[in-house]
Amino acid sequence: MTAVVASCDAAPVLRERGQREVFCGLTGIIWLHRKIQDAFFLVVGSRTCAHLLQSAAGVMVFAEPRFGTAIIEEKDLAGLADANEELDRVVTRLLARRPDIKLLFLVGSCPSEVIKLDLSRASVRLNERFNPQVRVLNYSGSGIETTFTQGEDACLASMVPGMAALGAAVGAGLGPETAPTQLLIVGSLPDVVEDQFRQLFADMGIARVDCMPPRRSGELPPVGPGTRFLLAQPFLADTATALEKRGAVHLPSLFPFGAEGTTTWLHAAARAFGIDEMHFRAVVAPGRERAKRAMANHAAQLNGKRIFFMPDSQLEVPLARFLHSEMGMELIEVGSPYLHKAHLAEELAAIPAGVTISEGQDVDRQLDRVRAARPDLTVCGLGLANPLEREGLTTKWAIELVFSPIHGFDQAGDLAELFARPLGRRDILRV
Repeated sequence: MTAVVASCDAAPVLRERGQREVFCGLTGIIWLHRKIQDAFFLVVGSRTCAHLLQSAAGVMVFAEPRFGTAIIEEKDLAGLADANEELDRVVTRLLARRPDIKLLFLVGSCPSEVIKLDLSRASVRLNERFNPQVRVLNYSGSGIETTFTQGEDACLASMVPGMAALGAAVGAGLGPETAPTQLLIVGSLPDVVEDQFRQLFADMGIARVDCMPPRRSGELPPVGPGTRFLLAQPFLADTATALEKRGAVHLPSLFPFGAEGTTTWLHAAARAFGIDEMHFRAVVAPGRERAKRAMANHAAQLNGKRIFFMPDSQLEVPLARFLHSEMGMELIEVGSPYLHKAHLAEELAAIPAGVTISEGQDVDRQLDRVRAARPDLTVCGLGLANPLEREGLTTKWAIELVFSPIHGFDQAGDLAELFARPLGRRDILRV
């Protein structure tokens, strides 16, 4: 099914509903379990869920990873066993074996949702038993109606109720126009990137900068009307809504990809906290120039090349803006599983007229458009890349853009290289 609907102050959006090619939300565990260092992610699912995590994460069983699967057996599906009793038994054994766990996520899956296993009630029951030594939360990683990055969104949103109020004065009922006292970076980032951003904000003079998710569960920051937050990822719609309900204020901006995107993202915080404009420019100038020099190494390879984004991670619109505005690539179609118009307003405004912007997916129709356009580079999921390569099209794995450090000034050159590399490979292999 295909429909054309009007977007806000932009070109029409091609909205498609059909067969999709995406991973499920369980995939987010692969980067989240590395970020929150004392958390454990227990998937309540099938053997297929266990195989997905094991193969995607690339870790061996004896490495003691901080995720696992409570496998739903045939007897659970047939109602021959009490699934809640089985879950309690698994959690008890897990926490006895791993006393380092301070935060336990019960992660729902397609199978657990099909049998109507209520993990929210299970988390309440287990909290009563194990709190305060271990806190138990739950969220859904099911891929029935979502794309894989929404697993992180669901995880972070589940943490918001546990964030303390920001200060006694804020708790007394100050409104949303309260002067900002805290900057919150929302979205999982590699530690090195997070440290780079913290240093830039410190150099600007913003005293309190917190990150969500934190590196350890006990460092979960407070939130309130004094909080201003920047989204590091465009797929955190539910988390942003939960924070806004607690009084936090979102700072709209481009996302921090490339020199211009990162500058604009940092500038949004500087304006909110009243940082002097000349001081801001002095702080960001060295990083901005490093980014431009690094990106220039790949400009000749990318400039003028035609690119097609198939929907996968929700990173597509910001990355398309970066490649067009800063690397000179020509956009054919920018597809995304979901377009949050408010969060992407500035990004969408930077996409040139005439570019097809699509939301959702009907994979057969979209493949027809790829074959007709014959782009220089197609960004798509793993399941589509090899067939398209066989047809002579050059592809880029979309999921690599989620796993790689690509935010900020010092990663801008690496981001450009991720798109230049498959084009270089094509040129080498061309006979």
